[in-house]
Amino acid sequence: MTLPIVRSVAALRASLADFRPASIALVPTMGALHAGHLALIAAARAAGAERVVVSVFVNPAQFAPHEDFDRYPRDEAADAAALTAAGADLLFAPPVAEIYPAGFATMIRVAGLGDVLDGVARPGHFDGVATVVAKLLIAAAPDIAVFGEKDWQQLAVIRRLVADLALPVEVIGAPIIRDADGLALSSRNAYLTAAERAHSVALPRALAAARGALVGGAAVEPTLAAAAVALTEAGFAFPDYVALVDEALLPMATLDRPGRLLAAARLGTTRLIDNLAVSPF
Repeated sequence: MTLPIVRSVAALRASLADFRPASIALVPTMGALHAGHLALIAAARAAGAERVVVSVFVNPAQFAPHEDFDRYPRDEAADAAALTAAGADLLFAPPVAEIYPAGFATMIRVAGLGDVLDGVARPGHFDGVATVVAKLLIAAAPDIAVFGEKDWQQLAVIRRLVADLALPVEVIGAPIIRDADGLALSSRNAYLTAAERAHSVALPRALAAARGALVGGAAVEPTLAAAAVALTEAGFAFPDYVALVDEALLPMATLDRPGRLLAAARLGTTRLIDNLAVSPF
């Protein structure tokens, strides 16, 4: 069966009207789909969604002028085939002008959560994320929206957005899917050379080592510093951050409650992010 593809908000809403009263999940993506994205569809089904809509939109508003918007991988035919095999019901693939028509002048900012970590390294990034996610949620009005936990800060921003705007949608975070050697799946992994791919496993390994040290009672600051050094010794540029934060993304000076280890660092021309849950219990 050919996966239906719609490109306008009007066509999306008409298709969704045909689906209802079935429960609907939205899985927003930027395409270049891999097993991590397809796991989001499975998570939507597990959460009770009877119909799953996937959006593919490379959002220019979340890229700075010097970033990789133009070279970000795009292959709609491959994405549609993968979504068909995974059991998606509809693909929403709008052009930029459908999301940001002439005269578009509204941006959404999630203060606090969007201003730290990647918000420092990529100013304005989360304004673009919050704006496009709000538009997608308003357009589709899903019962469930599923996002991957690989971008933990993005998930926190979206949860705050949904709560603050009282949007009637349940936001679900799906666990990170990793390659056999531990590297988190990412569309940007395609940028890595063979040599860089071999070195990239230093990122999850550095976080795992830091988690082990913290759980074992090591002090936070030197443990994070050691993880940053381990990354540079493996060929990464000095990290944008290696941080231990709580659920509000506030830095934790001690591991006295559940937290999250997050890191972002550049390997060659590719910026990689990852995170691990860490708890003293």
